[in-house]
Amino acid sequence: MSWFLTILGIVALVILHELGHFAVAKAVGMRVERFSLFFPPSVLKVKRGETEYAIGAIPAGGYVKITGMNPEELGDMEPEVRRRAYYSQAPWKRVAVILAGPGVNIAIAFVLFWAVLYSGSLNGAVALGNLDPHVRTLELTPSVLAVDRHSPAAGGLRVGDRILTVDGRRVNIEQARRQIDSHVCPRALQDGCRAATPVRMTVRRDGRVVALSLYPRYSREAKRMLLGFGFGSPRSFSALGAAGAAVSEMWHTTTSTLTHFADALTSNKTRGELHSIVGISEVGQETVAAGAGYAFVFLGFLSLVLAVINLFPFLPLDGGHVLWSVAEKVRGKRISLLAMYRFSSVGIVLLLFLVVNGVSNDIGRLTG
Repeated sequence: MSWFLTILGIVALVILHELGHFAVAKAVGMRVERFSLFFPPSVLKVKRGETEYAIGAIPAGGYVKITGMNPEELGDMEPEVRRRAYYSQAPWKRVAVILAGPGVNIAIAFVLFWAVLYSGSLNGAVALGNLDPHVRTLELTPSVLAVDRHSPAAGGLRVGDRILTVDGRRVNIEQARRQIDSHVCPRALQDGCRAATPVRMTVRRDGRVVALSLYPRYSREAKRMLLGFGFGSPRSFSALGAAGAAVSEMWHTTTSTLTHFADALTSNKTRGELHSIVGISEVGQETVAAGAGYAFVFLGFLSLVLAVINLFPFLPLDGGHVLWSVAEKVRGKRISLLAMYRFSSVGIVLLLFLVVNGVSNDIGRLTG
């Protein structure tokens, strides 16, 4: 079921992106020839009015085909068709149509991040806190925020448990940490050694009090005894506060995405972390299975990354169309298609290089 929901979510992002282009193109009077989910060859298509709606066989995105997006085609068109062609429109109309797609993705990311923060979703707060540690999405409270599945806590504690006592005493977060650390290994401290005595805890769970006995282990990295769980609860946001935090999350995601792509061009280690749509889908499936909050943050993150990539200033990406429409307005006359693609070729080659790396990484991982 989680795989189905993941694919459905990714398909929805593609459709909504293209729907942004489609709706604005229709609104400014352009002639839309085709609206396609995925790329040709088409496996299903139907024509309504002047527009053909299709589903392609190659699941690598989607596209809206507007008449006359190649300026060299205009001379062979009927006058009425040419009048409504893309390159017959004012530059501002072209920019509006192109920005509508990434604009929808940005709006989706904002709405999803805002909803997660305003709703107080625990999973969502954890995910957004990991996405941008500078935004405080969690409050430090004696509630169990997360449990390491390979830790002593995994045998008893659950996310959402509220800690009442540790070794018979009511404690705050710092006191609980000190009390857990007071349980020592029977011999010299070694990484992973188990305490000689258990930590006895009482927690409130679903309205009832539960008693637990858990043996902490020593962590050389943390330099103390640990049970393997995190404290905290979702921070309460007002509607306006959630909006501000969502914008901050989006800004951090945008800048880190750009930095990551730049690093991938020069760093073998960073290139080794790239994913194709296969790897992204697998990560998405695991995220969806972890809970609704994680799933919404994943979709918001993916939507924002799609917007950022599409705004790179290289044809045939959306950013390339915006760049040349603005350049035409500034220059005062049309720029040749050859000049556009000469400029874009270097950027597209670099992007293809990164895409091939992502595919190669996923194939290598899946084949062992």
